[in-house]
Amino acid sequence: MPLHVLVLGGTTEARRLAESLVAADGIRVTSSLAGRVARPRLPPGEVRVGGFGGTEGLAEWLRAHHVDAVIDATHPFAGTISFNAASAAAAVHVPLLALRRPGWVPVEGDRWHIADSLAGAAGLLPELGSRAFLTTGRMGLAAFAGLDLWFLMRSVDAPGTPCPARMEVLLDRGPFTLEGERELIRLHRVDVLVTKDSGGDATAPKLAAARAAGIPVVVVRRPPVPPGVPVAGTLEEALALLRHLTGPWF
Repeated sequence: MPLHVLVLGGTTEARRLAESLVAADGIRVTSSLAGRVARPRLPPGEVRVGGFGGTEGLAEWLRAHHVDAVIDATHPFAGTISFNAASAAAAVHVPLLALRRPGWVPVEGDRWHIADSLAGAAGLLPELGSRAFLTTGRMGLAAFAGLDLWFLMRSVDAPGTPCPARMEVLLDRGPFTLEGERELIRLHRVDVLVTKDSGGDATAPKLAAARAAGIPVVVVRRPPVPPGVPVAGTLEEALALLRHLTGPWF
């Protein structure tokens, strides 16, 4: 029987991880996508889309499909599935590790304001600017709906409601360029940027563009990984951890 690895995905790191595992001999890879993006980039190997039905549903899926290891490579802000995965893996005695890209670090010239939540970020905005570039995704717009500010909101798919009354929507998918981000800030007269600490290179140019423009940035702190779950910061570290947890396989 090949080693069966479940990759909780939806990120660039998860797709690259699936590619590496599929290329190895003796590994069966299933990638699970949440289904929140209409046209996701599918990784190689088997793919399932949609939720598991909470911790109990995921535990039953792990049993039924004879999963040997789980890698949580979800977005750093997909907190619910991470805690469900930790509980489910522990219940069925399946090893679990998390792959998390490192967070961003401020550099000289940055004007960062740290918030612990989207609601906290919304509370900071009125004192920082009146035209906000909102790059926190389409799922948490309710936190900003009551603000009398103008928003440029960028996401892969169109947002729902509730959302701010004065908002222009830009549908786009990274990676983004520094030149493009600087032009967006200039064209829309943006005076404050709002982002989650997602990390990675694909969306980092907005931080450099904000620095160049001299505008403040509200950064939402990422939630912690569940206690006791080993964390890898790179693909290579994740593969090494997997070997450690399951034994050598290539």
